This record gives sequence, structure tokens and C-alpha cells, in this order.
Amino acid sequence: MDFDLVVRNGTVVTASDIWESCDIGVKDGTIVAVGPRLLAVPGAQEIDAEGAFITPGGVDAHVHLSQFYETTVGVDIDHSIITNGVIPDPENFARDTFDTGTRSAVAGGTTTVITFASQMKKDESIIAVIEDYHKLAKDQSYCDYAFHVIITNPTPQIVEDEFPRMVDEYGITSVKLYMTYKPLRLLDYQILDVMYSARKLGITTMVHAENSDVIDWMTQHLEQKLMTHPYHHGTSRPPIVEAEATNRVICLAELMDTPILLVHISGGPATKHIRDAQTRLLPIYGETCPQYMFLLADSMRKGDFEGAKCVCSPPIREDKSDQDAIWAGIKNGTFTIVSSDHAPRKYNHPNGKQRGLKDGNLPYGKFRLIPNGLPGVETRVPLLFSGGVLSGRISPQKFVEVTSTNPAKLYGLKKKGSIAPGFDADLVIWYPQTKFQSFKLTNEMLHHAIDYTPFEGIEFKNWPRYTIIRGKVVFSHGEVVGEMVYGQYIRREKSLLPGPRDVWLSEWRP
Repeated sequence: MDFDLVVRNGTVVTASDIWESCDIGVKDGTIVAVGPRLLAVPGAQEIDAEGAFITPGGVDAHVHLSQFYETTVGVDIDHSIITNGVIPDPENFARDTFDTGTRSAVAGGTTTVITFASQMKKDESIIAVIEDYHKLAKDQSYCDYAFHVIITNPTPQIVEDEFPRMVDEYGITSVKLYMTYKPLRLLDYQILDVMYSARKLGITTMVHAENSDVIDWMTQHLEQKLMTHPYHHGTSRPPIVEAEATNRVICLAELMDTPILLVHISGGPATKHIRDAQTRLLPIYGETCPQYMFLLADSMRKGDFEGAKCVCSPPIREDKSDQDAIWAGIKNGTFTIVSSDHAPRKYNHPNGKQRGLKDGNLPYGKFRLIPNGLPGVETRVPLLFSGGVLSGRISPQKFVEVTSTNPAKLYGLKKKGSIAPGFDADLVIWYPQTKFQSFKLTNEMLHHAIDYTPFEGIEFKNWPRYTIIRGKVVFSHGEVVGEMVYGQYIRREKSLLPGPRDVWLSEWRP
């Protein structure tokens, strides 16, 4: 057959199957054949997988790139800045841009990222926000990418007039809502407005669920007791804070008969609410992240202030029972996807984690002022493969399901997430296990622009040997070999997972 690329002698894994001694034939960036001993015309590129696992390219559906607003520490930002594709004051930018973030992604086996265009509180339109974010991404990505839109001001014009344009003109079929962070949070009434429109248009609604008032009250009273060490970020947000908001937004979704995804779930109580809703056949989906699977709250106790490196929201939990609940939720299907929530700030930077030291109580600083977020786009896939598959905690098929197949289905990426004819040739070829030397991770091994990793010192038993996007090798044997302009913007369709059920709690109908 006329192939451009043939990957030979691999153990091919999908969300349902494992095929040993299998070849994959690629033409024009698309998989056209999967099977043993494929015949290829002379001149086709060939890669010998040497019996190693081949998995679909990772789809990371929760990645923050080229976002320069500091919204997690109470900084009031009313309007978006129109950048025309240039990061303002780049010398003082403390995060990952599209180029550094997607370079990191491909080095860790991720071939598609979905990032966030963010509306500010007094923005009267989301169209200008989407257009400007496109300019920030254009020709700056090593991997394929798509957008969610963060909604902070759901005016009638936006939900009635601009949501349809967002779907039809830009191929964006998901929005994210916050129940916390003053510059971002919505009231329940506003959440219902968004859900009402989202249901009609087939938009997937993502929700960051934490009770904002409880957090504010706890933070104020902790500061009065001088309990401001980074570790007390977790004290201000015990699991019940996440659980209450999770239950509340599930109730709103049931009232509106609309699917939602609860993002970055961190603990057992919230996981139970999601599981209970799913048992009642509600279209409620769950996402978790590696930090809740591999780290505990002691990571925020390091030194006087070094624990700031692990400050994120919801916080990394204290009790191993929460960690165990997350792993159980992955295995039993409560969690539809595992994302990175890559939202890093540099540690040794005045606009990064060091913000927490600007307002006294040294040497501990104030957790309230520490920007929330961790780096993780490069480590997500290898962490789950090494710490999940190779440790025996999850099957190879479950690994593929939560890191690639389900994210693609949930967010309407119809050509991503599987290894089969007609799908994009997005592949990760791992090392043969007998030829791989385990190592302990250091930040210097990674490809992001951030000066630390929360997973420093964790042992990895394998790592992607090749990352292939649409038939092109972009990462090989530890080196990024792709080009920054190669990544394409992907227009998405509606979710392929179950949606509204037409089951109502009263005589009201939309």
C-alpha cells in the first residue's frame, strides 16, 4: 500500500483493546490501516516500535497558556487587554506561552491541548476575546490545539447572540464557569443562564466548584491567627468546600437537564457526589489531575515558603484516603478524563509565586496572595503510564481512555483519541520496557518555561520515545524535533458523550 509512514511491531492500545505485533499505516497524516505485516511501497518512512506500547497521542483538555491576567489572588481586572498577538511586558511574564507550553506538551506525549480564552468581568463581548486569543496562538504551537471560553459576564447578548456564533463560526463547543475567585465567579442565577443556552446549543459546561464565601471567611479568620503559611491554603479549603459546591452545581444541572463536567476534582466527598449523580444516570462528568493522585498536602509544608510551589485550587489533600478515592474514581469510571490543569507560575519571579511574600508575615508570606496553579502538561501522560499502568493500578486501556479517547469524545474532537483508520495519526511510541532505565525527575529534564516541577524526585519507569502528530515525528529520544508552526487549530463538534435526557423536576420546560 502507498503509505507515508509505517510504524511496525508495536503493542497497540486503544480504550478497548490491545493488539500485539501490530503495524500502523499512515497516509497524508491519517491512519489508513492497522494490522500485522502491512506491505508498504519503497520509500515510506518506517519506525520499529520493537514490541513496545503504542498509544494514541494524549489529549490534554485543561491547559492555561499565554494568559497574563492574575485572577486567582483577588486582583480586580475589569476588561481584557487587546494584545494583537503579543504578550504585554514579556520580560515580566511568569507563565508558559503557546510556544513553551506546547513544546513541553509534545515532549510528554500530548498531541492536542485545549486552552482557555478568558472573558473579563466587564467585557461586553466574547468575540473580541476569541479573536485576540487566536492571534496569541497563531504559528506558536508545536501541537494541535483548540479553545474553551471562560465566561465571567454572561449577559443576554452573549448567551443568546454570541454563544451561537462561538459554536458556528469558531468551532468552540465548551465554556468554563467559576464558583470561586472574585474576578471570575458567577452567581447561581448566572450559572443557570449559561446552562440554559448551553443546553440548546449542545455546549459542554465546565465548572470549577468551590464555595467562595466559605473560602473568604476561612481565609480572613486564618489571617487573624497569623496562619498564613502556604500549607494553610489547604486549611482554608477543606474537602467540604469543594463537595458543597459540587453538589450544588449538580443540582442546577439536573434542574436544567444539561451535561456538565466538574473540573480538577481533588477529594473523596466531591467524587462521591459525582458518582451518586452518575448512578442516577445524570450526564455528569468528572475530571481529575495527577497532583491529586501523586501528591499530598505535606508538599505545601516544605521550608518557610517553598510549599508555595504546590499551591493550587482545589488544594492537594491532606489525607491519603482522598488520594485513594481519586484512583478508585478513575478505575470505576467516575472520572471521565484526567487533565493536567497546567496553570504554572514561576517560583523565583516577582509576578509568580513570590507575590505571596509581598504583604508581610515573613518568612511565610500569605497564602492568600500566592498565585494558584502548577506545571504539569509534560508530566501528565508519563505519570499515569508509569505510576498507573506500570504499577498495576490501572489497565493500559483505562490509561488510553482517560488521557486521550474520552477527552476527544467529551469535547468533540472527532479525529483524535484513538488508533483506527480515519483518525489523525497522533501516536506515542514508548520504550521497550527491558531497554528503559528508570530515572528520578528533575526540572532540568523538562521543556517548559517554568523553574520547578512539583513532581521533582518521582521515579519514572518509562517515557515517550516518539511523539507523532498527524504522521510527523515531533519528539524523538528526548529531543523536540517538530516545528512551532506545525500545530493546527481544531474546530470542534458537539460532545459525543450522552447529553440531555428530557427528564424534568417540575412542569417548567426550556
